[in-house]
Amino acid sequence: MPSTESRWLYLTAFLGGLVSLGVELAASRLLAPFFGESLPVWAAVIGLILLYLTVGYFLGGRWADRSPRPATFYEIATWGAWMVGLVPFVARPVLFRAAEGMARLNIPLTVGPFVAVLLLFAAPVTLLGCLSPFVIRLLVDRVEETGRVAGRVYALSTVGSLLGTLLTVFGLIPALGTRLTFVVLSLALLLPALGGLFRARPRRAVLYLWMPLVVLALALWARGRPVKPQAGVIYETESAHHYIQVVERDGWRYLFLNEGLGIHSVYRPGARRVGGTWDLFLIAPFFNPPPFSSDRIRSMAMVGLAGGTVPKLYTTFYGPIPIDGIELDPAVVRVGREYFGMTEPNLRVIVGDGRAVLARSSRRYSVVGVDAYRLPYIPWHLTTVEFFQEVYRHLEEDGVVVVNVGRTPGDDRLVAAIAATLRAVFPTVHAIDVPNSFNTILVATVRPTTADNLRANREELSDPDLGAMADEALANLRPVPEGGIVLTDDRAPVEAITHAMVLAYLAGSMK
Repeated sequence: MPSTESRWLYLTAFLGGLVSLGVELAASRLLAPFFGESLPVWAAVIGLILLYLTVGYFLGGRWADRSPRPATFYEIATWGAWMVGLVPFVARPVLFRAAEGMARLNIPLTVGPFVAVLLLFAAPVTLLGCLSPFVIRLLVDRVEETGRVAGRVYALSTVGSLLGTLLTVFGLIPALGTRLTFVVLSLALLLPALGGLFRARPRRAVLYLWMPLVVLALALWARGRPVKPQAGVIYETESAHHYIQVVERDGWRYLFLNEGLGIHSVYRPGARRVGGTWDLFLIAPFFNPPPFSSDRIRSMAMVGLAGGTVPKLYTTFYGPIPIDGIELDPAVVRVGREYFGMTEPNLRVIVGDGRAVLARSSRRYSVVGVDAYRLPYIPWHLTTVEFFQEVYRHLEEDGVVVVNVGRTPGDDRLVAAIAATLRAVFPTVHAIDVPNSFNTILVATVRPTTADNLRANREELSDPDLGAMADEALANLRPVPEGGIVLTDDRAPVEAITHAMVLAYLAGSMK
Protein backbone atom coordinates (compact mmCIF):
# COMPACT_ATOMS: atom_id res chain seq x y z
CA MET A 1 0.00 0.00 0.00
CA PRO A 2 1.45 3.45 -0.85
CA SER A 3 2.95 5.32 2.08
CA THR A 4 0.65 8.32 1.53
CA GLU A 5 -2.37 6.04 1.90
CA SER A 6 -0.84 4.52 5.04
CA ARG A 7 -0.36 7.96 6.55
CA TRP A 8 -3.97 8.85 5.80
CA LEU A 9 -5.18 5.68 7.52
CA TYR A 10 -2.97 6.33 10.55
CA LEU A 11 -4.31 9.90 10.71
CA THR A 12 -7.89 8.62 10.67
CA ALA A 13 -7.12 6.13 13.46
CA PHE A 14 -5.59 8.96 15.50
CA LEU A 15 -8.63 11.18 14.97
CA GLY A 16 -10.97 8.30 15.74
CA GLY A 17 -9.34 7.96 19.18
CA LEU A 18 -9.49 11.72 19.72
CA VAL A 19 -13.19 11.90 18.87
CA SER A 20 -14.10 8.80 20.91
CA LEU A 21 -12.75 10.21 24.19
CA GLY A 22 -13.95 13.72 23.35
CA VAL A 23 -17.46 12.37 22.86
CA GLU A 24 -17.32 10.46 26.16
CA LEU A 25 -16.40 13.59 28.12
CA ALA A 26 -18.78 15.85 26.23
CA ALA A 27 -21.56 13.32 26.89
CA SER A 28 -21.35 13.99 30.62
CA ARG A 29 -21.78 17.73 30.01
CA LEU A 30 -24.69 17.04 27.66
CA LEU A 31 -26.46 15.10 30.41
CA ALA A 32 -25.55 17.45 33.27
CA PRO A 33 -28.42 19.96 32.79
CA PHE A 34 -30.91 17.11 33.09
CA PHE A 35 -29.33 14.56 35.45
CA GLY A 36 -26.41 16.34 37.11
CA GLU A 37 -22.86 15.01 37.22
CA SER A 38 -23.18 12.37 39.91
CA LEU A 39 -21.40 9.03 39.91
CA PRO A 40 -24.47 7.25 38.43
CA VAL A 41 -24.30 9.60 35.45
CA TRP A 42 -20.61 8.94 34.97
CA ALA A 43 -21.19 5.21 35.42
CA ALA A 44 -23.83 5.24 32.69
CA VAL A 45 -21.63 7.27 30.33
CA ILE A 46 -18.40 5.36 30.87
CA GLY A 47 -20.01 1.93 31.06
CA LEU A 48 -22.10 2.24 27.91
CA ILE A 49 -19.40 4.01 25.91
CA LEU A 50 -17.01 1.17 26.74
CA LEU A 51 -19.68 -1.33 25.75
CA TYR A 52 -20.24 0.39 22.40
CA LEU A 53 -16.51 0.55 21.70
CA THR A 54 -16.22 -3.16 22.53
CA VAL A 55 -19.02 -3.98 20.10
CA GLY A 56 -17.35 -1.74 17.53
CA TYR A 57 -14.01 -3.50 17.88
CA PHE A 58 -15.71 -6.84 17.32
CA LEU A 59 -17.84 -5.69 14.38
CA GLY A 60 -14.98 -3.71 12.86
CA GLY A 61 -12.74 -6.75 12.73
CA ARG A 62 -15.41 -8.87 11.05
CA TRP A 63 -16.36 -6.04 8.69
CA ALA A 64 -12.73 -5.55 7.68
CA ASP A 65 -12.31 -9.27 6.86
CA ARG A 66 -15.41 -9.24 4.68
CA SER A 67 -14.71 -5.97 2.89
CA PRO A 68 -11.01 -5.07 3.27
CA ARG A 69 -11.22 -1.92 1.16
CA PRO A 70 -10.25 1.66 2.11
CA ALA A 71 -13.54 2.97 0.69
CA THR A 72 -15.52 0.86 3.15
CA PHE A 73 -13.37 2.06 6.03
CA TYR A 74 -13.79 5.71 5.14
CA GLU A 75 -17.54 5.32 4.75
CA ILE A 76 -17.72 3.89 8.27
CA ALA A 77 -15.68 6.81 9.60
CA THR A 78 -17.84 9.28 7.68
CA TRP A 79 -21.11 7.95 9.08
CA GLY A 80 -19.74 7.72 12.62
CA ALA A 81 -18.42 11.28 12.53
CA TRP A 82 -21.65 12.62 11.05
CA MET A 83 -23.74 10.95 13.76
CA VAL A 84 -21.52 12.53 16.40
CA GLY A 85 -22.44 15.91 14.96
CA LEU A 86 -26.16 15.11 15.21
CA VAL A 87 -26.08 14.12 18.89
CA PRO A 88 -26.57 17.54 20.55
CA PHE A 89 -29.43 18.44 18.20
CA VAL A 90 -31.45 15.28 18.67
CA ALA A 91 -30.57 15.17 22.37
CA ARG A 92 -33.06 17.72 23.69
CA PRO A 93 -36.28 15.70 23.20
CA VAL A 94 -34.55 12.51 24.31
CA LEU A 95 -33.13 14.08 27.46
CA PHE A 96 -36.32 15.95 28.36
CA ARG A 97 -38.39 12.80 28.06
CA ALA A 98 -35.88 10.67 29.98
CA ALA A 99 -35.70 13.24 32.79
CA GLU A 100 -39.46 13.74 32.92
CA GLY A 101 -40.10 10.00 32.87
CA MET A 102 -37.62 9.43 35.66
CA ALA A 103 -39.30 12.10 37.80
CA ARG A 104 -42.87 11.06 36.96
CA LEU A 105 -42.35 7.35 37.53
CA ASN A 106 -39.89 7.75 40.41
CA ILE A 107 -37.37 5.60 38.55
CA PRO A 108 -33.98 5.28 40.30
CA LEU A 109 -31.46 7.94 39.31
CA THR A 110 -29.28 5.59 37.25
CA VAL A 111 -32.02 4.77 34.76
CA GLY A 112 -32.46 8.19 33.14
CA PRO A 113 -28.81 8.65 32.16
CA PHE A 114 -28.63 5.00 31.11
CA VAL A 115 -31.56 5.41 28.73
CA ALA A 116 -30.24 8.71 27.38
CA VAL A 117 -26.77 7.33 26.62
CA LEU A 118 -28.29 4.17 25.19
CA LEU A 119 -30.38 6.13 22.70
CA LEU A 120 -27.95 8.90 21.80
CA PHE A 121 -24.56 7.26 21.55
CA ALA A 122 -25.04 3.62 20.55
CA ALA A 123 -24.69 4.09 16.79
CA PRO A 124 -21.93 6.74 16.53
CA VAL A 125 -19.64 5.27 19.20
CA THR A 126 -20.03 1.74 17.86
CA LEU A 127 -18.98 2.97 14.41
CA LEU A 128 -16.00 4.79 15.94
CA GLY A 129 -15.00 1.54 17.62
CA CYS A 130 -14.86 -0.14 14.21
CA LEU A 131 -12.02 2.09 13.01
CA SER A 132 -8.91 0.71 14.77
CA PRO A 133 -9.32 -2.98 13.84
CA PHE A 134 -10.26 -1.96 10.30
CA VAL A 135 -7.10 0.15 9.93
CA ILE A 136 -4.96 -2.76 11.14
CA ARG A 137 -6.53 -5.07 8.57
CA LEU A 138 -5.88 -2.59 5.76
CA LEU A 139 -2.28 -1.89 6.76
CA VAL A 140 -1.11 -5.47 7.28
CA ASP A 141 0.48 -6.81 4.09
CA ARG A 142 2.37 -9.70 5.70
CA VAL A 143 1.66 -11.74 8.82
CA GLU A 144 5.03 -10.86 10.33
CA GLU A 145 4.03 -7.15 10.28
CA THR A 146 0.86 -7.62 12.31
CA GLY A 147 2.31 -6.86 15.75
CA ARG A 148 4.16 -3.76 14.61
CA VAL A 149 1.17 -2.37 12.72
CA ALA A 150 -1.29 -3.12 15.53
CA GLY A 151 1.00 -1.51 18.09
CA ARG A 152 1.39 1.61 15.97
CA VAL A 153 -2.36 1.92 15.34
CA TYR A 154 -3.33 1.50 18.99
CA ALA A 155 -0.53 3.84 20.10
CA LEU A 156 -1.77 6.55 17.73
CA SER A 157 -5.37 5.96 18.75
CA THR A 158 -4.43 6.23 22.44
CA VAL A 159 -2.45 9.42 21.87
CA GLY A 160 -5.51 10.76 20.06
CA SER A 161 -7.65 9.79 23.05
CA LEU A 162 -5.30 11.66 25.38
CA LEU A 163 -5.41 14.75 23.20
CA GLY A 164 -9.20 14.45 22.89
CA THR A 165 -9.53 14.36 26.68
CA LEU A 166 -7.40 17.47 27.26
CA LEU A 167 -8.77 19.40 24.31
CA THR A 168 -12.41 18.73 25.20
CA VAL A 169 -12.16 19.49 28.92
CA PHE A 170 -9.75 22.43 28.90
CA GLY A 171 -10.40 23.92 25.48
CA LEU A 172 -13.58 23.13 23.60
CA ILE A 173 -16.26 22.97 26.32
CA PRO A 174 -15.16 26.11 28.22
CA ALA A 175 -14.63 28.09 25.01
CA LEU A 176 -17.46 26.84 22.78
CA GLY A 177 -19.98 25.00 24.95
CA THR A 178 -21.20 21.45 24.61
CA ARG A 179 -23.13 21.78 21.34
CA LEU A 180 -20.27 23.26 19.38
CA THR A 181 -17.86 20.80 20.99
CA PHE A 182 -19.78 17.97 19.35
CA VAL A 183 -19.76 19.91 16.06
CA VAL A 184 -15.99 20.45 16.17
CA LEU A 185 -15.35 16.81 17.08
CA SER A 186 -17.63 15.68 14.28
CA LEU A 187 -15.95 17.84 11.63
CA ALA A 188 -12.47 16.92 12.91
CA LEU A 189 -13.10 13.34 11.77
CA LEU A 190 -15.71 13.88 9.07
CA LEU A 191 -13.60 16.08 6.80
CA PRO A 192 -10.49 13.81 6.79
CA ALA A 193 -12.74 10.78 6.32
CA LEU A 194 -14.33 12.40 3.29
CA GLY A 195 -10.85 13.26 2.03
CA GLY A 196 -9.86 9.60 2.32
CA LEU A 197 -13.04 8.54 0.55
CA PHE A 198 -12.27 10.95 -2.30
CA ARG A 199 -8.91 9.24 -2.67
CA ALA A 200 -10.49 5.79 -2.73
CA ARG A 201 -13.83 6.37 -4.54
CA PRO A 202 -14.30 9.96 -5.71
CA ARG A 203 -17.81 9.49 -7.09
CA ARG A 204 -18.94 7.86 -3.88
CA ALA A 205 -17.47 10.70 -1.85
CA VAL A 206 -19.51 13.29 -3.77
CA LEU A 207 -22.67 11.63 -2.48
CA TYR A 208 -21.62 12.43 1.09
CA LEU A 209 -20.81 16.12 0.69
CA TRP A 210 -24.15 17.01 2.28
CA MET A 211 -23.02 15.60 5.64
CA PRO A 212 -20.77 18.45 6.84
CA LEU A 213 -23.28 20.94 5.44
CA VAL A 214 -26.05 19.44 7.58
CA VAL A 215 -23.88 19.60 10.71
CA LEU A 216 -22.95 23.23 10.04
CA ALA A 217 -26.55 24.16 9.24
CA LEU A 218 -27.75 22.66 12.53
CA ALA A 219 -25.04 24.55 14.41
CA LEU A 220 -26.18 27.84 12.85
CA TRP A 221 -29.84 27.01 13.50
CA ALA A 222 -29.16 26.31 17.19
CA ARG A 223 -26.96 29.35 17.70
CA GLY A 224 -28.25 31.42 20.62
CA ARG A 225 -30.92 28.89 21.59
CA PRO A 226 -30.94 27.90 25.26
CA VAL A 227 -29.57 24.51 26.22
CA LYS A 228 -32.39 23.94 28.69
CA PRO A 229 -35.33 26.39 28.45
CA GLN A 230 -36.78 27.51 31.76
CA ALA A 231 -39.14 30.31 32.71
CA GLY A 232 -37.26 33.45 33.63
CA VAL A 233 -33.81 32.47 32.37
CA ILE A 234 -31.71 35.59 31.82
CA TYR A 235 -28.33 33.91 31.39
CA GLU A 236 -26.85 30.49 30.79
CA THR A 237 -23.38 29.20 30.10
CA GLU A 238 -21.23 26.11 30.41
CA SER A 239 -17.89 25.69 32.08
CA ALA A 240 -15.51 22.81 32.65
CA HIS A 241 -17.32 22.19 35.95
CA HIS A 242 -20.97 23.16 35.51
CA TYR A 243 -23.93 24.02 33.37
CA ILE A 244 -24.96 27.40 34.83
CA GLN A 245 -28.34 29.16 34.68
CA VAL A 246 -29.47 32.45 36.18
CA VAL A 247 -33.24 32.75 36.58
CA GLU A 248 -35.14 35.91 37.53
CA ARG A 249 -38.65 35.71 39.02
CA ASP A 250 -40.59 38.45 40.80
CA GLY A 251 -37.45 40.53 41.27
CA TRP A 252 -35.40 37.67 42.76
CA ARG A 253 -32.47 36.05 41.03
CA TYR A 254 -31.59 32.39 41.49
CA LEU A 255 -28.47 30.46 40.57
CA PHE A 256 -29.00 26.93 39.25
CA LEU A 257 -26.21 24.49 38.46
CA ASN A 258 -26.40 21.38 36.29
CA GLU A 259 -29.81 19.69 36.56
CA GLY A 260 -31.22 22.68 38.45
CA LEU A 261 -32.92 20.80 41.29
CA GLY A 262 -31.30 22.99 43.93
CA ILE A 263 -30.85 26.77 44.25
CA HIS A 264 -27.23 27.60 44.92
CA SER A 265 -27.54 31.36 45.43
CA VAL A 266 -30.34 33.89 45.70
CA TYR A 267 -30.23 37.68 45.33
CA ARG A 268 -32.50 40.69 45.37
CA PRO A 269 -31.04 44.21 45.46
CA GLY A 270 -31.63 45.79 48.86
CA ALA A 271 -32.96 42.62 50.52
CA ARG A 272 -31.61 42.11 54.05
CA ARG A 273 -32.99 38.58 54.37
CA VAL A 274 -33.21 35.88 51.74
CA GLY A 275 -34.66 33.11 53.87
CA GLY A 276 -33.91 29.44 54.34
CA THR A 277 -30.44 27.99 54.60
CA TRP A 278 -28.59 31.23 53.90
CA ASP A 279 -30.17 33.16 56.78
CA LEU A 280 -29.39 30.41 59.27
CA PHE A 281 -25.69 30.63 58.43
CA LEU A 282 -25.73 33.99 60.25
CA ILE A 283 -26.74 32.50 63.61
CA ALA A 284 -23.86 30.02 64.01
CA PRO A 285 -21.51 32.33 66.03
CA PHE A 286 -24.16 32.92 68.69
CA PHE A 287 -23.77 29.39 70.02
CA ASN A 288 -20.68 30.75 71.82
CA PRO A 289 -21.00 31.39 75.59
CA PRO A 290 -22.88 34.59 76.41
CA PRO A 291 -22.57 37.45 76.27
CA PHE A 292 -21.56 37.17 72.61
CA SER A 293 -22.16 40.29 70.53
CA SER A 294 -22.02 40.83 66.77
CA ASP A 295 -18.82 42.88 66.97
CA ARG A 296 -16.93 39.72 68.00
CA ILE A 297 -17.47 38.30 64.50
CA ARG A 298 -14.27 39.60 62.95
CA SER A 299 -13.68 37.51 59.81
CA MET A 300 -15.08 34.66 57.74
CA ALA A 301 -14.16 32.06 55.13
CA MET A 302 -16.78 30.53 52.84
CA VAL A 303 -16.03 27.19 51.16
CA GLY A 304 -18.52 26.95 48.30
CA LEU A 305 -18.97 30.64 47.52
CA ALA A 306 -21.33 30.21 44.52
CA GLY A 307 -22.97 33.60 43.88
CA GLY A 308 -21.89 35.03 47.24
CA THR A 309 -25.22 34.99 49.12
CA VAL A 310 -23.80 34.13 52.56
CA PRO A 311 -20.87 36.61 52.43
CA LYS A 312 -23.32 39.31 51.33
CA LEU A 313 -25.51 38.59 54.36
CA TYR A 314 -22.51 38.59 56.70
CA THR A 315 -21.44 41.96 55.30
CA THR A 316 -24.96 43.36 55.67
CA PHE A 317 -25.36 42.34 59.31
CA TYR A 318 -21.81 42.34 60.66
CA GLY A 319 -20.18 45.08 58.62
CA PRO A 320 -17.25 45.01 56.17
CA ILE A 321 -15.37 42.21 57.94
CA PRO A 322 -12.65 40.45 55.89
CA ILE A 323 -14.22 37.50 54.06
CA ASP A 324 -12.41 34.90 51.96
CA GLY A 325 -14.80 33.29 49.49
CA ILE A 326 -13.50 30.06 47.96
CA GLU A 327 -15.09 28.80 44.74
CA LEU A 328 -13.86 26.03 42.46
CA ASP A 329 -15.41 27.33 39.23
CA PRO A 330 -14.24 30.70 37.86
CA ALA A 331 -17.33 30.83 35.62
CA VAL A 332 -19.55 30.77 38.72
CA VAL A 333 -17.48 33.63 40.16
CA ARG A 334 -18.07 35.70 37.02
CA VAL A 335 -21.80 35.02 37.20
CA GLY A 336 -21.84 36.00 40.88
CA ARG A 337 -20.21 39.32 40.14
CA GLU A 338 -22.39 40.14 37.16
CA TYR A 339 -25.79 38.89 38.29
CA PHE A 340 -25.70 38.56 42.09
CA GLY A 341 -24.03 41.80 43.17
CA MET A 342 -20.97 39.97 44.47
CA THR A 343 -18.86 43.12 44.51
CA GLU A 344 -18.32 43.73 48.23
CA PRO A 345 -14.88 45.31 48.73
CA ASN A 346 -14.34 43.22 51.87
CA LEU A 347 -14.81 39.96 49.94
CA ARG A 348 -11.63 38.36 48.62
CA VAL A 349 -12.55 35.72 46.04
CA ILE A 350 -10.19 32.76 45.75
CA VAL A 351 -10.68 30.36 42.85
CA GLY A 352 -9.66 26.86 43.81
CA ASP A 353 -10.50 23.76 45.81
CA GLY A 354 -11.56 24.67 49.34
CA ARG A 355 -9.37 22.17 51.10
CA ALA A 356 -6.27 23.00 49.07
CA VAL A 357 -6.79 26.73 49.58
CA LEU A 358 -7.10 26.34 53.37
CA ALA A 359 -4.02 24.12 53.46
CA ARG A 360 -1.96 26.89 51.85
CA SER A 361 -3.37 29.65 54.04
CA SER A 362 -2.23 30.88 57.45
CA ARG A 363 -5.32 33.02 58.11
CA ARG A 364 -7.68 32.44 61.02
CA TYR A 365 -11.39 33.20 61.05
CA SER A 366 -14.31 33.70 63.39
CA VAL A 367 -16.50 31.62 61.10
CA VAL A 368 -15.83 29.05 58.40
CA GLY A 369 -18.88 28.21 56.28
CA VAL A 370 -19.09 25.07 54.16
CA ASP A 371 -21.81 25.00 51.50
CA ALA A 372 -20.23 22.71 48.92
CA TYR A 373 -22.45 19.65 49.38
CA ARG A 374 -25.27 18.81 47.02
CA LEU A 375 -27.08 15.45 46.90
CA PRO A 376 -26.30 13.10 45.32
CA TYR A 377 -22.81 14.36 44.46
CA ILE A 378 -20.60 15.60 47.27
CA PRO A 379 -16.86 16.28 47.23
CA TRP A 380 -15.90 13.57 49.70
CA HIS A 381 -12.57 15.15 50.56
CA LEU A 382 -14.51 18.05 52.13
CA THR A 383 -16.30 15.71 54.54
CA THR A 384 -13.46 13.97 56.39
CA VAL A 385 -11.80 14.30 59.78
CA GLU A 386 -8.64 15.53 58.09
CA PHE A 387 -10.56 18.31 56.32
CA PHE A 388 -12.28 19.48 59.51
CA GLN A 389 -8.95 19.37 61.35
CA GLU A 390 -7.70 21.79 58.70
CA VAL A 391 -10.76 23.96 59.31
CA TYR A 392 -10.16 23.81 63.08
CA ARG A 393 -6.60 25.13 62.62
CA HIS A 394 -8.03 28.16 60.83
CA LEU A 395 -10.55 29.14 63.52
CA GLU A 396 -10.15 31.69 66.30
CA GLU A 397 -10.53 30.62 69.93
CA ASP A 398 -14.25 31.37 69.79
CA GLY A 399 -14.62 30.25 66.18
CA VAL A 400 -17.36 28.11 64.67
CA VAL A 401 -17.79 26.05 61.50
CA VAL A 402 -21.25 25.94 59.93
CA VAL A 403 -22.05 23.24 57.39
CA ASN A 404 -25.09 22.83 55.14
CA VAL A 405 -25.92 19.10 54.83
CA GLY A 406 -28.57 17.45 52.69
CA ARG A 407 -31.06 14.85 53.92
CA THR A 408 -34.28 13.20 52.84
CA PRO A 409 -37.44 12.89 54.95
CA GLY A 410 -36.78 10.45 57.75
CA ASP A 411 -33.26 9.64 56.58
CA ASP A 412 -30.43 11.32 58.48
CA ARG A 413 -27.59 9.06 57.38
CA LEU A 414 -25.51 11.81 55.82
CA VAL A 415 -26.27 14.29 58.61
CA ALA A 416 -25.28 11.63 61.16
CA ALA A 417 -22.02 10.89 59.33
CA ILE A 418 -20.99 14.55 59.03
CA ALA A 419 -22.00 15.17 62.66
CA ALA A 420 -19.95 12.19 63.87
CA THR A 421 -16.99 13.42 61.84
CA LEU A 422 -17.30 16.92 63.28
CA ARG A 423 -17.52 15.50 66.81
CA ALA A 424 -14.19 13.75 66.22
CA VAL A 425 -12.62 17.22 65.89
CA PHE A 426 -14.83 19.70 67.78
CA PRO A 427 -16.17 19.44 71.35
CA THR A 428 -19.76 20.34 70.50
CA VAL A 429 -22.03 20.02 67.47
CA HIS A 430 -25.54 21.49 67.06
CA ALA A 431 -28.18 20.68 64.43
CA ILE A 432 -30.84 22.96 62.93
CA ASP A 433 -33.35 21.64 60.40
CA VAL A 434 -34.07 24.17 57.68
CA PRO A 435 -37.87 24.50 57.37
CA ASN A 436 -39.50 23.38 54.10
CA SER A 437 -36.29 21.94 52.74
CA PHE A 438 -34.10 18.86 52.58
CA ASN A 439 -31.31 20.57 54.52
CA THR A 440 -29.85 20.53 58.02
CA ILE A 441 -27.40 23.11 59.31
CA LEU A 442 -24.65 21.67 61.51
CA VAL A 443 -22.72 24.07 63.75
CA ALA A 444 -19.51 22.92 65.43
CA THR A 445 -17.77 25.14 67.98
CA VAL A 446 -14.16 25.40 69.09
CA ARG A 447 -15.31 25.90 72.70
CA PRO A 448 -17.70 23.56 74.47
CA THR A 449 -21.16 25.08 74.04
CA THR A 450 -24.85 24.43 74.65
CA ALA A 451 -28.08 25.40 72.94
CA ASP A 452 -28.86 27.60 75.97
CA ASN A 453 -26.05 29.88 74.81
CA LEU A 454 -28.02 30.73 71.68
CA ARG A 455 -31.15 31.42 73.75
CA ALA A 456 -29.23 33.76 76.03
CA ASN A 457 -27.48 35.57 73.19
CA ARG A 458 -30.74 35.96 71.31
CA GLU A 459 -32.04 38.22 74.11
CA GLU A 460 -29.22 40.66 73.44
CA LEU A 461 -29.79 40.94 69.66
CA SER A 462 -31.12 44.40 68.88
CA ASP A 463 -31.45 43.91 65.13
CA PRO A 464 -35.03 42.66 64.52
CA ASP A 465 -34.09 40.66 61.42
CA LEU A 466 -31.20 38.99 63.17
CA GLY A 467 -33.45 38.26 66.13
CA ALA A 468 -36.05 36.69 63.81
CA MET A 469 -33.37 34.45 62.32
CA ALA A 470 -32.28 33.38 65.78
CA ASP A 471 -35.91 32.60 66.68
CA GLU A 472 -36.18 30.45 63.56
CA ALA A 473 -32.99 28.62 64.48
CA LEU A 474 -34.20 28.02 68.04
CA ALA A 475 -37.56 26.77 66.80
CA ASN A 476 -35.86 24.21 64.55
CA LEU A 477 -33.07 23.03 66.82
CA ARG A 478 -33.08 19.26 67.22
CA PRO A 479 -30.87 16.57 68.71
CA VAL A 480 -27.81 15.73 66.68
CA PRO A 481 -28.38 12.27 65.14
CA GLU A 482 -26.25 9.52 66.59
CA GLY A 483 -24.57 6.47 65.10
CA GLY A 484 -22.99 8.02 62.04
CA ILE A 485 -19.76 6.72 60.55
CA VAL A 486 -16.69 8.88 61.07
CA LEU A 487 -15.40 9.81 57.63
CA THR A 488 -11.66 9.83 56.99
CA ASP A 489 -9.40 10.31 54.02
CA ASP A 490 -8.86 6.56 54.07
CA ARG A 491 -12.54 5.68 54.23
CA ALA A 492 -15.25 8.13 53.26
CA PRO A 493 -18.13 6.23 51.59
CA VAL A 494 -20.08 9.44 50.96
CA GLU A 495 -21.27 8.31 47.54
CA ALA A 496 -22.62 5.04 48.95
CA ILE A 497 -24.47 6.92 51.70
CA THR A 498 -26.00 9.52 49.42
CA HIS A 499 -27.01 7.04 46.72
CA ALA A 500 -28.63 4.79 49.33
CA MET A 501 -30.55 7.79 50.69
CA VAL A 502 -31.81 8.88 47.29
CA LEU A 503 -32.78 5.37 46.24
CA ALA A 504 -34.56 4.73 49.55
CA TYR A 505 -36.46 8.00 49.16
CA LEU A 506 -37.50 7.15 45.62
CA ALA A 507 -38.51 3.63 46.62
CA GLY A 508 -40.58 4.97 49.52
CA SER A 509 -42.34 7.52 47.32
CA MET A 510 -43.44 4.74 44.95
CA LYS A 511 -45.40 2.92 47.69
